[in-house]
Amino acid sequence: MEGVTVVDHVLLRRLVSILRDRETPHGVFRQTLDDAAMILAYEAMRGLRHDEYELQTPLEGAQGTRLADEVVLVAILRAGLGLVDGFLRLVPDARVGHLGMYRDEEALRPVGYYENIPSGAADAEVFVIDPMLATGGSSTQAIARMKREGAQRITFVCLVAAPEGVDALRSAHPEVPILTAALDRELDGNGYIRPGLGDAGDRIFGTDR
Repeated sequence: MEGVTVVDHVLLRRLVSILRDRETPHGVFRQTLDDAAMILAYEAMRGLRHDEYELQTPLEGAQGTRLADEVVLVAILRAGLGLVDGFLRLVPDARVGHLGMYRDEEALRPVGYYENIPSGAADAEVFVIDPMLATGGSSTQAIARMKREGAQRITFVCLVAAPEGVDALRSAHPEVPILTAALDRELDGNGYIRPGLGDAGDRIFGTDR
């Protein structure tokens, strides 16, 4: 699909399989999601702008590379928290914002309840992160909020996406690239991704039982 990158890596496919398995305990689920997030972060940040500078090794001068722009992560609560540490393992100086949304189970629409966004988003590389792209409501609303904050360079990163969510996000924000580990078959009547992996937030925090 145009504007969507499905990261094809055997190690990531293995991690997604563990996450899909209903027998995976929540502690293992959390650690596996962290590992998958780091692979997704590596791919999502492949094109970051950079500067060259001179440094001194213990033996002589050499040329180094550093990021040219600040990185801002925006986690859609609560499940988006499960992806943050994987990104921070690669860019520990990134600043982290939070957008809290819950799903209206009848209307299948997101309802915002909390936000805390770092300043400087207009000049930063912004990554909006959430394990699931289902109906696309939360991601669309989160990206719109970041645009109001002045963000110019936004990427949406998720673990599993449904075609319906991709279409909704692309329709609302066609210039925002989407990066995912898996593009699944469809949404069911309750707005859950099939085959999916269940409710990511419940499985991260052990509230599914």
